[in-house]
Amino acid sequence: MAEQQTNLLPFYKGWDVYQDLLIKAIAPLSDEQLGLRAAPHLRSIGQNAMHIVATRANWFHGLMEQGGAEIAALSEWNDWDLSASSKSAAELVAGLEATWNMIEQSLANWTPADLEYVYEGKWNDEPYRLTRQWVIWHVIEHDLHHGGELSFTLGMHNLAAPDL
Repeated sequence: MAEQQTNLLPFYKGWDVYQDLLIKAIAPLSDEQLGLRAAPHLRSIGQNAMHIVATRANWFHGLMEQGGAEIAALSEWNDWDLSASSKSAAELVAGLEATWNMIEQSLANWTPADLEYVYEGKWNDEPYRLTRQWVIWHVIEHDLHHGGELSFTLGMHNLAAPDL
């Protein structure tokens, strides 16, 4: 009996709900609200959202070669300069949607066997070997971590924070 192939979407159900909650949190915010921080040395709400978008783009496009030029441009949304301004809420939502569409399409195209694929290279002159499964999990945990920061910062400024 032949083994039935399935895609990865069912295994990552729930990430789509989290994506929707991130968008609900960001969409109504003004530029001033996007600039709010938990502390002066931490990322603003908008910078946290930019960081989520850029990290998704970096791992899925930069390492796993998913998505096209639009995703490559989003990988440039890094926020290393904490004095830099954020994107508008509409731009952040568009970035979250574009990266999510790429992630969802990737999960729809990959099978459980594809999780074993190994990416090899060097980072800061150190060799790495990362499975596709590790990369996907790392992006999920990154979304959760920085989405939590975003939610905490919204709450501390008395702004509606969806249950992230």
